[in-house]
Amino acid sequence: MPRLLIVFHSRTGAARQMAEAAARGAGAEAEVRLLPAEAAGPEDLLDAQGYLFAAPENLASLSGPMKDFFDRCYYPVLDRLNGRPYALLIAAGSDGTGAARQAARIATGWRLRAVAEPLILCTQGADRRGDPGGEGAGRGGAAPLRGTGRGAGSRAGARHLLSARRSGFRCPPPYRVR
Repeated sequence: MPRLLIVFHSRTGAARQMAEAAARGAGAEAEVRLLPAEAAGPEDLLDAQGYLFAAPENLASLSGPMKDFFDRCYYPVLDRLNGRPYALLIAAGSDGTGAARQAARIATGWRLRAVAEPLILCTQGADRRGDPGGEGAGRGGAAPLRGTGRGAGSRAGARHLLSARRSGFRCPPPYRVR
């Protein structure tokens, strides 16, 4: 059974919810290891066959603990992960593209292969219960992850990530949750 490593960092809970949803979706098709960025290391990356990175966007870039994970692991695994599949989940208060670009540049340095467009969950304007414009909107509350379809956080998205080795694999179109 393929081994999928899901590494996440979350301050508000949104990226954690996305990572947990992806782990549930992939659990039937892979041996899933879900680790916070602070606990994950080079040996975890080397042990896995595919990766899902979930993080919030802070000030148009990756959160500090997620960036620290990439910094700690970069050189120990350089040239040892070539060609392995990965996908990104970004929880963002704005558009999330800055964090997605930063993570993609790091993955390019590791020579990982993107198998899906980043799934960006835009939490701006959602309150702690997930009601757009509701009572806590704009106060940093994480909206619950709902109905993401075939994005990387769903069962079908996880299947895409795990089946990337098959010939003729086609990435699904980008999915944005707003």
